[in-house]
Amino acid sequence: MRKRSKFFIMSLTLFVILAGCSNTDSSEKDTSEDKLQVITTYSILYDIVKNVGGDKIELHSLAPIGSNPHEYETLPLDVQKTTDADIVFYNGLNLEAGNSWFEKLLSTAGKSGDSAPVYKMSEGVEPMFLTTEGKEGEEDPHAWLDIQNGIKYTENARDALIEVDPEHKEEYEKNAKEYLEQLEALHQEAIEQYSKIPKEKRIFVTSEGAFKYFSKAYDFEAAYIWEINQENQGTPAQITQVVDKINDQQIQGLFLETSIDARSMETVARETGMAIKGKVFTDSIGKPGEDGDTYIKMMKWNIDTILKGLTD
Repeated sequence: MRKRSKFFIMSLTLFVILAGCSNTDSSEKDTSEDKLQVITTYSILYDIVKNVGGDKIELHSLAPIGSNPHEYETLPLDVQKTTDADIVFYNGLNLEAGNSWFEKLLSTAGKSGDSAPVYKMSEGVEPMFLTTEGKEGEEDPHAWLDIQNGIKYTENARDALIEVDPEHKEEYEKNAKEYLEQLEALHQEAIEQYSKIPKEKRIFVTSEGAFKYFSKAYDFEAAYIWEINQENQGTPAQITQVVDKINDQQIQGLFLETSIDARSMETVARETGMAIKGKVFTDSIGKPGEDGDTYIKMMKWNIDTILKGLTD
């Protein structure tokens, strides 16, 4: 009889423990499911939306850190998460146009049409345009490299989250206000720091021509090997053209993007005898725990790297 009682007590105890674990898991799952399910097309948007959404959203970036958002190949997980998403953010301005990957994803995930919660982060940005033959009139997507446009992206993220999830309006407004203050301070720092570079030295070369918006905002001239990652990259004609430009204009520095293959820029460096002055961020933030692993940190890194490279 004692053995049966002892066995009964042990079984009851085990049942209570398992039930407690089951309740905990269910609670955690419910908490996650209660959050707004949010998709961004690449890591820079991911970080901006993360700062605005805070702990009220569950966030997934399609193109992973370090990858090329111009021509991304979607995975089955991307389709699933986009299908389940409450809201989708994309850059626009021709960024996700390569291979029509984003348009195809939206169609597959049932997010096409006016009623779908899909928002363009660059809404309200004054577009700049490509100049390469055959691409004239196409929008240049790299608006975020002007921090003033990063501010617009943040405001758009805030307004979209509030529209879809008005219950948490106060949290989104508070988060956005704090983040916008940081961005405005960084923009002013960029203006102050770049004023230290003489006007005649404010010219540099990158692999991709991503710095049009940056150059307009901070009074630089930027040259490049190719104009946008959707086109052929590092062809002999492109290399020759930029080498001639460097020799003619006495350009001050070469900079290599963190998400670009180094070989084309290394060829330009050999042909001109000019050193690569540093790496800059363009289409992606850095990996977690590394340099530039947030939008603010990547822009701060670019400010410091370009300043040092053109004043040494």
